[in-house]
Amino acid sequence: MAKTNPGRFFEDYSLGQVIEHAVPRTVGAGERALYHALYPARHALYSSDEFARASGLPQSPLDDLAAFHVVFGKTVPDVSLNAVANLGYAEGRWLKPVYAGDTLRSTSEVIGLKQNSNGKTGVVYVRTRGMNQRDEVVMEYVRWVMVRKRDADAPAPEAVVPELSKVIDPADLVIPEGLDFSGYDFSQAGESPRWGDYEIGETIDHVDGVTLEEAEHMMATRLWQNTAKVHFDATFRPDGQRLIYGGHIISLARALSFNGLANAQMIVGLNGGAHANPAFSGLTVKAWSEVLDKAETSAPGVGAIRLRLVATKGGEPFALKGDDGKYLPEVLLDLDYWALMPM
Repeated sequence: MAKTNPGRFFEDYSLGQVIEHAVPRTVGAGERALYHALYPARHALYSSDEFARASGLPQSPLDDLAAFHVVFGKTVPDVSLNAVANLGYAEGRWLKPVYAGDTLRSTSEVIGLKQNSNGKTGVVYVRTRGMNQRDEVVMEYVRWVMVRKRDADAPAPEAVVPELSKVIDPADLVIPEGLDFSGYDFSQAGESPRWGDYEIGETIDHVDGVTLEEAEHMMATRLWQNTAKVHFDATFRPDGQRLIYGGHIISLARALSFNGLANAQMIVGLNGGAHANPAFSGLTVKAWSEVLDKAETSAPGVGAIRLRLVATKGGEPFALKGDDGKYLPEVLLDLDYWALMPM
């Protein structure tokens, strides 16, 4: 009986397969402190219990992306340990806030498979759900990953590519129970622009940059218990470089977006996302956003804003794709999400 786990390869997945991921994680104030140490995160709702209580919540939740990283990290040994790349996201929703003391676990269902034309890799589509200790789903999302084959001669499965919504309907966004921005303190939040001050089509240069550090990336992947080989083992890639975890770029870009979007307090929907180009230590990450849509919600004083968040390693802001329709080489991340903002 084998005692070690080499990870799953493409031919180890089957349509409809359900994977219960190991090692549940109880989160506490330490996760929040470490998250804010790793990223320049400053959104007030996730920084202050008092601000959160004034907004109708019992206390400050764990940052939405920190909760995502914990749920995501559980899936890595079963889904992306042998991944070449994490390709994209869709249909992501944050359903309940995660608070200190909650215990998170994850489960994934294989909803699509497609072998690549080179016969050496394939794409696996999974729908992942993160649950708390009460078996309540706190978040769910779809992602697709390019995974190596163990045996290039293994027969290809029937190709099934799931049909995924390009945008989450605002009516399907879940507003945390009790959230109320009618008495919102803009001074404490750090900026004055509110939901009505943003126009669809508007672009925002977030100005600041953060240089990627190898040590910080390694600490982050360990914090999230993300064991993907490309992030840990410098001998795993032909170029001898450790690939920066895509979620690390997401969190850096989201933190940088504070400058211009300080009042986009909570992420509640992930419409889509692509890691356009790989990132390595030494690069300086900058970010810009585009307002894609706006919607009212039933919560007092709360509006929803749909944003495109783009992380780059240089170049001019607001440049995304070339004439050939492909991402420009300086683009690292293209993320489409819904956030909640005071009206």
